[in-house]
Amino acid sequence: MTRPPSRFRPLWVALGFVLCAFGLLGLILPAFPGTVWFILAAAAFSRGDPRWEAWLLSRPVVGPLVADYRAGRGMPLRAKWIACASIALAVGLSVPRIPVLAGQVAWVLVGLAGVLFITLRVPTRRDTP
Repeated sequence: MTRPPSRFRPLWVALGFVLCAFGLLGLILPAFPGTVWFILAAAAFSRGDPRWEAWLLSRPVVGPLVADYRAGRGMPLRAKWIACASIALAVGLSVPRIPVLAGQVAWVLVGLAGVLFITLRVPTRRDTP
């Protein structure tokens, strides 16, 4: 990957930290995915400053998740179930709060797209004991 011009690198680093904050929220809050934000943060850091990318990849919880994604190893089956159930729960709880039918339909379609992406596109990692 080519490096962006130096004037943009601080913006990539700043974006990486914002995405890390979302990822941290995802680790704390139920029904809010965290891993995807850390994957995006690692990508932003890689464009901004490889030292921050290395720092993120060295974190004990986050580093292996990002490394597994980058290596194409996918998600454990249990994690896929939890992610899909979290999406369904979040959509189910939030749809009644959306006053417009078109918004409700759109939100259900977004949730469905997330579930389909996880089930059909993300490889299932079979951990062997």
